[in-house]
Amino acid sequence: MKFISWNVNSLRACIKKGFLDFLADSGADVVCLQEVRARPEQVAEEFPGYTMHWNPAQKLGYSGTAILTRTPPLAVFPGLGLALHDTEGRVLTAEFTDFYLVTVYTPNAQRELSRLDYRHLEWDRDFLKFMRKLEKKKPVIFCGDLNVSHREIDLANPGPNRGNAGFTDEERAGFDRILDAGFIDTFREFETGGGHYTWWSNRQGVRERNIGWRLDYFLISGVLRSRMVDAGIRPEVLGSDHCPITLELLD
Repeated sequence: MKFISWNVNSLRACIKKGFLDFLADSGADVVCLQEVRARPEQVAEEFPGYTMHWNPAQKLGYSGTAILTRTPPLAVFPGLGLALHDTEGRVLTAEFTDFYLVTVYTPNAQRELSRLDYRHLEWDRDFLKFMRKLEKKKPVIFCGDLNVSHREIDLANPGPNRGNAGFTDEERAGFDRILDAGFIDTFREFETGGGHYTWWSNRQGVRERNIGWRLDYFLISGVLRSRMVDAGIRPEVLGSDHCPITLELLD
């Protein structure tokens, strides 16, 4: 079974840049999207072979998540079930026969770290609690833009960025807690080296020189480790400041 996750940084803009061709060629069974920045009625295009499930933000043109599925899920439900977190459309869960799949767009700490306290004291705690609650029923796959580079090899310039949004000690510790809870960073099961990124600044030449950050992840419950076939990053795919990431599991 093949999964794709992509922060599209506006689905409508990404469609204009080739998203539908990418989808048709992807071979994916499930495609998880973040930062869709649209409501269903604002997207006229169809997605042949897929059903789209939405969790838009209350604020127009902001945040939002979606999941495209070939096989109908048993159920789909938005949010964490907490009013504090659920107005921005950041979490969408699809239940399948033998696992839950969650797409997440984690809040950014912001340049002046204005949301860091919310991010690491409230969001990270409550999101992990939600994952563990799901895991009591069946294994969990969750993916998306987690807005953190976990280790120094996960960004091109760790020294100058230490303490900046996406590379604070608090955000990295939040990722540690996810791993300590038994979830697996799937990409690191196949690739232990640096130079592999999923986001690049829009400044000229940055992406071409691969001055990036790994902010996007597939994480899975430990019991799913034996089913892993591959996990990858698709930096050659354009259309957003992020690139797609992939996961393949045995059925």
